[in-house]
Amino acid sequence: MAGKHGIRYWLGRVGFSALVIVIFLYTAFPFYWALISALKPERELIQTPATFFPQTITLQNFEAVFRNDAFLRGLLNSSVVSVVVVISALCIGSFAAYALGRLKFGGKRWILYVILSMTLFPQISVLPGLFTLVNQLGMYGSVTSLMTTYLIFTLPFTVWVLTSFFRALPAELEQAALVDGCTPFQTFYKILLPLTAPALVTTGLLAFIAAWNEYLFSLTFTLTQPAAQTVTVAITKFTGVIARNEPFGEIMAASVVVTVPLIVLVLIFQRRIVQGLTAGAVKG
Repeated sequence: MAGKHGIRYWLGRVGFSALVIVIFLYTAFPFYWALISALKPERELIQTPATFFPQTITLQNFEAVFRNDAFLRGLLNSSVVSVVVVISALCIGSFAAYALGRLKFGGKRWILYVILSMTLFPQISVLPGLFTLVNQLGMYGSVTSLMTTYLIFTLPFTVWVLTSFFRALPAELEQAALVDGCTPFQTFYKILLPLTAPALVTTGLLAFIAAWNEYLFSLTFTLTQPAAQTVTVAITKFTGVIARNEPFGEIMAASVVVTVPLIVLVLIFQRRIVQGLTAGAVKG
């Protein structure tokens, strides 16, 4: 019995390790392919069969990307828009989540259902109405239009997640703060809000990734204004400085540059992200 149990145990360990390796290779391969393609000269990119390791490493694709004014302008626009969207979503979402999670009033459940339902609609379904609204408000072709419209898909998620965190906080904390003379607002930002830091980091990072990678709204609302376009749109308009045909190397280099900030943010806040994802999973 012990031998069978031992063999079964090690087979399970080996099978699980093999599954983890397969999942890792599956998820990491696209980034690896983009990286080696960015490091290859043009002649290697067009040769067949394709090689999984570059025979010659060159940085000319990255140099061309950083000499592209449209790409640099798009990178700046994406940074500004994403940061503003995250700050706005967290500020508005934390107030809404506090009210929905801690205050008592009728219809809270239905409000949460309505907020959740807003995440179910695909972007293309709300695009015509948003386009008309942006036009009437005179924001078409501006970065402001992106800051405003991106909240449609970042704010509902932020409110929904933060509401569950505020609801899970002990009521004794709020009662003790009120007994000590804190106003409800002071209780919110001095006592409860710091305790939701893992949730704020998690939702903020997810909102940043969503805003950073967004393409459809940016393309639609800044189609005639290249100066307001984000980096995702700028990449699709590469004409190529080095390549004679489609600039695959430069596109891959730009994709790597755009992906690096997201990886850095995840590595910096990984501990907070894990705390935010696992908070409330175990209750004593």
